[in-house]
Amino acid sequence: MRFIDSYFYRPNIYQKCLSILLLPISILYFIAATIRRKLQVYIDFQIPIISIGNLVAGGSGKTPVLQEIAKKYDNIAIVSRGYKRKSKGLLVVSHNGDIKATQEESGDEAYMLALNLPNTSVIVCKNRKLGILKARELGVKAIFLDDGFRFNFKKLNIILVPQLKPYFRFTIPSGIYRENPFYKNPKDIFLEEGVDYKREVTIENSTDRMLLVTAIANPSRLDVFLPSNVVGKITLSDHSSFDLDSLDREYKNTNATSLLVTKKDLVKLQNCKLPISILALEIKIDSNVEKRIKKYIESESC
Repeated sequence: MRFIDSYFYRPNIYQKCLSILLLPISILYFIAATIRRKLQVYIDFQIPIISIGNLVAGGSGKTPVLQEIAKKYDNIAIVSRGYKRKSKGLLVVSHNGDIKATQEESGDEAYMLALNLPNTSVIVCKNRKLGILKARELGVKAIFLDDGFRFNFKKLNIILVPQLKPYFRFTIPSGIYRENPFYKNPKDIFLEEGVDYKREVTIENSTDRMLLVTAIANPSRLDVFLPSNVVGKITLSDHSSFDLDSLDREYKNTNATSLLVTKKDLVKLQNCKLPISILALEIKIDSNVEKRIKKYIESESC
């Protein structure tokens, strides 16, 4: 496990002491985040907005949950930041399934969503307000906001609660929470993994000796899904690009017969000549949650 992951999720005694020492900074962060939220101007865009987010920094499975919910609707848009993309400003990645940008321009998550959701438009923009306005201009009937909890827009918040919990309920840097760890609001939907949604993983194109290659946040959350014939792991920081020459060397060193990747990582390996196996993740969401989302969209539609 990487230092950053063990520090937040499975700290040793020294890391626990470091967390306590950093508490004054965490308190200042908490105060600043609270003030920022209070001072934000409330905006009603006059269109149903559903935000998929979490209270912690890093990955918690937002993208596959977003994809599972969004695939049930037509004529919608997904607005995302497009983290670590090689473009700036507002970019329409796809319009009703018509891909208009490359993976490098879009960012890995946005491009994956564009590929897998043919009835959806995908827009990336650091300024979410501009992204939402562009989506409205395209004439969509609802907008799904990726990682939009912190924005003071009129919206339905869906907040993921993963099974793997941070060790301390502290804000950054003593813990990994970027929002109030004790936040509760009955108007929001808190999706608890294992209760309100479940992950089912299958391996496509499995081979005898697979080398795991991934660039997702907190890659240790994949461990529970890995079979015994994984012969090595290459884990990079979230959204990192892959060096194909380095992958080829490690592939040969481990005598692997395929690379094992997530679908999010797969979009960055289109030029890779090595055999690829895929960790195919399917999300099962409680039907009552889906009904609540549908009811919100219908009630907010003009």
